[in-house]
Amino acid sequence: MNRSRRGKRIRIAILVLSILTLGGLALSWFVAGSLIAPAARFVGPPPSDMHVTSIEMTSESGSMIRGWHTHADGNKGVIVLLHGIRGCRLTMLSRARLLNELGYSTVMIDLQAHGESSGECITVGHLEKMDVRSAVAFARREHPHEPIGIIGTSLGGASALLASPLSVDAMVLESVFPDIDSAIYNRVAARLGPFASIPVALLRVQLGPRLGISPSQLRPIDRIAEVGCPVYIMSGTNDVHTTASETKEMFTRAPDPKELWLVEGAAHVDLLAYSPIEYQTKVGGFLEQHFTAAVQRLSKPK
Repeated sequence: MNRSRRGKRIRIAILVLSILTLGGLALSWFVAGSLIAPAARFVGPPPSDMHVTSIEMTSESGSMIRGWHTHADGNKGVIVLLHGIRGCRLTMLSRARLLNELGYSTVMIDLQAHGESSGECITVGHLEKMDVRSAVAFARREHPHEPIGIIGTSLGGASALLASPLSVDAMVLESVFPDIDSAIYNRVAARLGPFASIPVALLRVQLGPRLGISPSQLRPIDRIAEVGCPVYIMSGTNDVHTTASETKEMFTRAPDPKELWLVEGAAHVDLLAYSPIEYQTKVGGFLEQHFTAAVQRLSKPK
């Protein structure tokens, strides 16, 4: 009788464990699908307070990339603005306004599968890096004798690193994850704490069947040494998605010249909105310094 009861309990335990495992797999598949689902949205007409033209370009990713090209009076250079995951060019509009005031034109795009750009799914930088290359090529065609820079937040910055080298003159990286493993773990751990390991593993293994890529292809930190230009790296001290220690490690791996700004008290937020005066001073000063040097190089007779 005892053996029979024990056997029954074991069978029940196995059944419950199987149900929980299958349920976990199904839930992780659903969660992963929601994370990479297209973030399409209507952006609307260009803002009327700036000199803006609507643009579109075909990316090597196969997507039609749409965006805005703002024209500044200063002709000091052009900045390619790259938004974070599930965002669009609208989230970079405040930076475009600031940069225009400082004399810089901008190229703002919706990365593939975001905003008004086409795309089947978000690939966490794998295909988005091709969109970045297209945007830089557009900026170079439209501003052939001016310096080119990049400001990328989160996914946008990661995509710029994965696309490097881009032969630009300066790069600003805001809250950029070092690798996909850290990005997944930090986001799950923020909700589940010490219970994050299993769902993280379940999400990680889906990169291959869902996107046809491996985690080793999504390591921006391995590309930062290839940027070939001055780089400014920043994140918030309270950011649990891209931690201060990860940002410091990115800074350590970056080539000189480089600068680091850990924004005191900021989480994974818009750093310009969080600290506008400091942002203008620090980022504006960084661009001024290195674009001035780039102009001097461009003006030298060959």
